[in-house]
Amino acid sequence: MIDGYFKGIFDKFNLNKKDPGQYNPLVLAYIGDAVYEVFIRTFLIHNGNSPVHKLHKQSIGFVKAKAQSDIIHLIWDNLDSEEQNIVRRGRNAKSGTIPKNADVTEYKYATGFEALVGFLFLKEDNARLMDILSMSVSGRQGGI
Repeated sequence: MIDGYFKGIFDKFNLNKKDPGQYNPLVLAYIGDAVYEVFIRTFLIHNGNSPVHKLHKQSIGFVKAKAQSDIIHLIWDNLDSEEQNIVRRGRNAKSGTIPKNADVTEYKYATGFEALVGFLFLKEDNARLMDILSMSVSGRQGGI
């Protein structure tokens, strides 16, 4: 994904790539949240042309903390040890915010999921990122 969208910008501004494992897990979750949101929106619009309000309501079913917590529990056994460690780091990070519409435990697991997505995105492991994103929507398409 980075190669396709951002590589030219990174090159233009001489931005140095860091090892994604060196980022704070909340930074990984920050970028992972954006990547996941764009993926879900793209997934939904390719699933059928709908009014924006309907698309927004559908996207909430995928991006809310409970849904992301459920995803990480479902895919846990499919993660390698490095990926599980990233999820743990994200889950255990002290965010300083209290979720308004989510259980604290679900929120922490959702942060772990977002950290994993962010890690794979910054690592430019596009094949694995697509595996994880695919797993995140498989089985849920019937509810759209």
